[in-house]
Amino acid sequence: MGRQRRTGWTIIIISVVFILYFIKTRLFATGPEISRKEWFYFVIMFFGIILGTINVRMAEMRERNQKTLPLIGKNELAEK
Repeated sequence: MGRQRRTGWTIIIISVVFILYFIKTRLFATGPEISRKEWFYFVIMFFGIILGTINVRMAEMRERNQKTLPLIGKNELAEK
């Protein structure tokens, strides 16, 4: 597994864990009022999921493109 894919999955996992923690302990628990800072972090974690997904998809695309053969040879590239 490449570094980009590993980073993407790490971002996704951290974001999902924080969202689940926030929902379980802050939204459904009776306690002090939720601050703006906590709501901000909650929203940012959704962007983290999106960013992590983009990282994973780009790593897959890079892998797929490296497996395909070039349409022209090295000699033809040198002539241009």
